[in-house]
Amino acid sequence: MNESEGLRLRRLHRPQVITDDSGLSPSDVCFSTYSGKVFQVTLLSLGCFLILPLLVIILILESPIQPEVFSLKEPPQMKGCWEPNLKLREAQRLFEDQISGPESIANIGDILFSGTADGKIVKIVGRRIHTVTRLGKLPCGSREEESSCGRPLGIRVGPNGTLFVADAYLGLFEVNPTTGQMMLVLGGQLVGGRKLSFINDVAVTQDGKKLYFTDSSSRWQRRDYMQLIMEATADGRVLEYDMETRELTVVMENLRFPNGIQLLPDEESVLVAETTMARIRRVHVAGLNKGGMDTFVDNLPGFPDNIRPSSTGGYWVAMSAVRPNPGFSMLDFLSQRPWIKKLIFKLFSQEVLMKFVPRYSLVAELHDGGMCTRSLHDPNGVVVAYISEAHEHDGSLYLGSFRSPYIAKLDLSKV
Repeated sequence: MNESEGLRLRRLHRPQVITDDSGLSPSDVCFSTYSGKVFQVTLLSLGCFLILPLLVIILILESPIQPEVFSLKEPPQMKGCWEPNLKLREAQRLFEDQISGPESIANIGDILFSGTADGKIVKIVGRRIHTVTRLGKLPCGSREEESSCGRPLGIRVGPNGTLFVADAYLGLFEVNPTTGQMMLVLGGQLVGGRKLSFINDVAVTQDGKKLYFTDSSSRWQRRDYMQLIMEATADGRVLEYDMETRELTVVMENLRFPNGIQLLPDEESVLVAETTMARIRRVHVAGLNKGGMDTFVDNLPGFPDNIRPSSTGGYWVAMSAVRPNPGFSMLDFLSQRPWIKKLIFKLFSQEVLMKFVPRYSLVAELHDGGMCTRSLHDPNGVVVAYISEAHEHDGSLYLGSFRSPYIAKLDLSKV
C-alpha cells in the first residue's frame, strides 16, 4: 500500500461528529438560535420586572422600627437542669376553643380567674366559664379594635378578695368578682413625661396598699409587641401606685421590654422579667437600696414572660420561645444586625413573622440566686403553645397563654 492509498483509507474511517443540529437545514438552525435568545431575554425581563420594584420598595419605604444594637451572651447549653424533656406534654387542655388568650391566671379558693383577648375578666367554676366584667367596649376581635376593646394581661388577688388587673391599653383596675370594676390608673396618660402605652403585669403588697406594675414601652403598644422585641429600645419602666394617696411614681426606667413582675417576700424588691435581654432583674422598691437594681438571673435559655411563686419557695418562669444551644437563635443573631431587622419589617407583617418563630414551650422553677431547680418542656409546642404564665394551685400548674385558645393544667405529681 502506497502513501496515497493509506491516506484515503484513513479518511474513509474518520469518525463523524454528530451534533444536535444534525439533519437540520440552515434555516432551522437560525430559528433555534433565535428562539433561545428570545427565551433568555424574556426570562431576564421577567426577572427585572419582579425584582426591580422590590428593590425600589426596599430603598424607598421607611422601616417602622429603629432598632438598637445590643449584645446577648452565648445561650447556656441545654443540659443539666435545662435538659430538654416532654413533661409539659402531660398537661391537659381545658376549655379548648371556649377561651381566647388567657394570659394570666389567679385563684380565690378553687375558682380561677383570667383575662381574655376580647377584653373580659372571666371566672371558671367547675366546668363553666362566667363573665365577671368587660373592661373595654365592643366590638372586639381585630387589631384596630384591640385598644378600645381592652386586653387584660396580668391579674392578681388582693387581700380583700378583689382582683387587680393590668390592661395593656386601658390601665389598672380593681375588680370585685361580685359587684364589678373600678379604674385605678388610666392607660395612655403621661407619667414622668412619657405615655403609659403598654401596661403589662401587676403585683400587690400583702396589705393591698401598694401596686407595682410594668409598662413595657412608651413607644409601642401590645398589638405591636413584635416591633418592640425587634427594636429592643430601653424605654420600659416599673411604676408604683399608692392605693391610699393615689400617687403614681416611676420606680425604675430604661428597661428593655419589662414584662412579668413578682414581689419578693420582704416586699422591698420586685423581680422583673426583661424579656428582650433574656434575664430577670431585681428592682429595689423600698428599704435602704430603694431605687437600685441588680440581676437575679442572667442569660436564660429563653425569653421570660410572667413570674409567679412556687410552693417550694421559688418562682415559676414561663418562656414561649427559646434560645437553643446547640442550635440557632434568630433573635440572638439579629441583635447585632439592625439593618436586617429594618429590612424584615419593610417586607413582612407581624403575623407573618410570628409564623417563623419556632414554637417551643418552656417553664422553669428558679430559686434564690436564679438557680434552676427544674424545667418542663414541650418542644414544638405540641400540647401547650405560647405559654405566658405558670400559676400553681393545689398541686397543679395552670398554664396561661397570650395566644392559645385554652388553659392547660399540669398535675405536678406526674412530672
